[in-house]
Amino acid sequence: MKSDYQVADLVPHSGRMSLLTEITGYGDDWLTAEVAINADSMFADSRGVPAWVGLEYLAQAIGAYAGLQERLKGEAPKLGFLLGTRKYLCSADYFLLGDRLALRVIRNMQAENGLSAFECHLQGRDVSASASLNVFQPEDGEQFLKDANQ
Repeated sequence: MKSDYQVADLVPHSGRMSLLTEITGYGDDWLTAEVAINADSMFADSRGVPAWVGLEYLAQAIGAYAGLQERLKGEAPKLGFLLGTRKYLCSADYFLLGDRLALRVIRNMQAENGLSAFECHLQGRDVSASASLNVFQPEDGEQFLKDANQ
């Protein structure tokens, strides 16, 4: 299903740290999005965007999925945290200027305590990447951060 929401409606990132270009589709356990790579892209240099940034693209797609789930319940998106990844594999060192990357995140597991696991894929012209990402979304992210700093 095509999303009626803009990226800014779903993820808490703003300005240049909002890295997704658009949400292209979603279902009960998945979301697709795109990222346009250009000279103004965050982290871009003369060769393009380093492939390690793909992890953040995928994490923000997961954030968009979580934000969409909240919006569908009539609530605002919540703060979430990337805990880690297993097996981030990318076929290139850089995403090239002019590329448009297609992202797909699929929720494999969601626990009652806010922990989730996602299977993630990234596809572009002459590049592909995949990873398993673990994320945590507490009920109240701001309070969680305050408690963690005490």
